[in-house]
Amino acid sequence: MTRDFMKIAMQLGLIPGKTVEDKQKWASDSGLDGIEISASDYLPDRLDQARRDFEASPVPVSSICSNPSIDFLDPDPAKRRASIEESKLYLKLAAEFHATGQIIPPIFGGPRLWEPFPPGGVVALEDDLLVETCKELGDFAGASGTLLLLEPLNRYEEHLLNTLARAVKIIERCGHPSVALIPDFFHMHIEETSTPDALRHAGRHVRHVHLADNTRLEPGTGDINFVESFKVLNEIGFSGYLAFECIVVNPDRDTALRNSLDYIRDCLSKARLTS
Repeated sequence: MTRDFMKIAMQLGLIPGKTVEDKQKWASDSGLDGIEISASDYLPDRLDQARRDFEASPVPVSSICSNPSIDFLDPDPAKRRASIEESKLYLKLAAEFHATGQIIPPIFGGPRLWEPFPPGGVVALEDDLLVETCKELGDFAGASGTLLLLEPLNRYEEHLLNTLARAVKIIERCGHPSVALIPDFFHMHIEETSTPDALRHAGRHVRHVHLADNTRLEPGTGDINFVESFKVLNEIGFSGYLAFECIVVNPDRDTALRNSLDYIRDCLSKARLTS
């Protein structure tokens, strides 16, 4: 294919270096296409610091991960509103960076809404609340020129959106072009019966991807077949960022990450050749 293939990013906290500038240099020297920053790196009172830190970065911000509070489905309307307003701050920042968008897992753990509801009623109410939240944030993201990216998590971290299909259901109910999907290979390895099939069925909704192996360690250390999934990403027309979100236990982080980058690039090459 002649169109651009996928790009590789890495979370700021993973990148070797003592300072942000050190990390940016490592990213540039390693051929990364983007750096994913986290809300935990830059809380709302430090967003101007993020702007300063990346004003002259040789590698752009690819995405912003998570939100300071994840209360979008809390029973307290004030908490829900606070999370929505916080998200708007990060969507605005993502747009300023020309980043893909802000990554949002809608909830951690079990339901917070109260019983009594009929069987399945709590999840149905959560779905309704999430759709309305996504519509509001989608409007804001669209007006700003970026995306709200819903991330499904595995059953041990979240009860609501565990598979890509569940997230796609919310996205399609929302019906907003600025609300999209971020699959994470680690979570998918737990929840999906076939990662390639799940990606294929999610199709055009996939706009960003998180990379980790089945162990949550860096890609290439486990048993995920990245080549087959990259072939499907190519098939559905994905040309966005593959962002490393993993754990590195090797004390030689620099070598471990460089080896993993080589591995992912080799997988991409094989996927390109066989697509």
